[in-house]
Amino acid sequence: GTQLCPKEKLDIPVLFMPDTMKTYKAVVVIHVMRENGENWPYEDSAELKKDLKSSVTIAENGGIQGILWIYPVHGIPEAPQQKLVPAVVRCRARQRVERRVEVLLTGVVPGANAMPAARNSAVVNTNKPANIQEEVQVTPGFSTTVEFLYELQYRSNEIKSHLGALVGINLIQRERDTDSGIITLIFNIVFAPNKPIRNEATLVVQCTTGGVWKFPMLFIATEPEVDDVINIEAVGLNKESIVGFKLTSQTR
Repeated sequence: GTQLCPKEKLDIPVLFMPDTMKTYKAVVVIHVMRENGENWPYEDSAELKKDLKSSVTIAENGGIQGILWIYPVHGIPEAPQQKLVPAVVRCRARQRVERRVEVLLTGVVPGANAMPAARNSAVVNTNKPANIQEEVQVTPGFSTTVEFLYELQYRSNEIKSHLGALVGINLIQRERDTDSGIITLIFNIVFAPNKPIRNEATLVVQCTTGGVWKFPMLFIATEPEVDDVINIEAVGLNKESIVGFKLTSQTR
């Protein structure tokens, strides 16, 4: 029963209050009718019923009684953003390092939302064995064919262009606590910087049944090792001494 003047705008609030980490779907339907109750004339009623039956309501006389706008709404719950300690991956420039990063997902199982506050973060674990054999059916990026999806997000495209090619991530193991329902994911992070940098990123994990978890990360590349020490021996006062050395570029 809301009346709109010509070219007037109407805001339609949609409230989303999920109680479980899963995707919810709904449809917002807007039905518009003339204020005077008259129909919009339409000559070919048979063609109207064929092509526009899902977006209009047809009167008995064949005219258009109302027009429908249908908007699908997908509600994807996101875990509360807490002040998590970033998982730090540190490496010297021009070297390569691998680290295990462990994250905890709460709410995957309905009713299993409690977790120790001290472990509510992404943790760099260097004690995990390197020969983990468990095979996990997951792939990076967002698709709907796997159970867990993940990617690294950066604050800007500039940071992504600098850091994206230097960092590799792979999910190698997942565990579930049968008592609490909390799921632990263990990622292998490869960091191979070519120059000193310090950039932040966010590890985003999504479950195909719904729910998004975000974990802060910090990548630090320190100064590289000195390539060589060049000694120039003086031949005398006020005389030039020359030494030659070669530089090799790693790119064209």
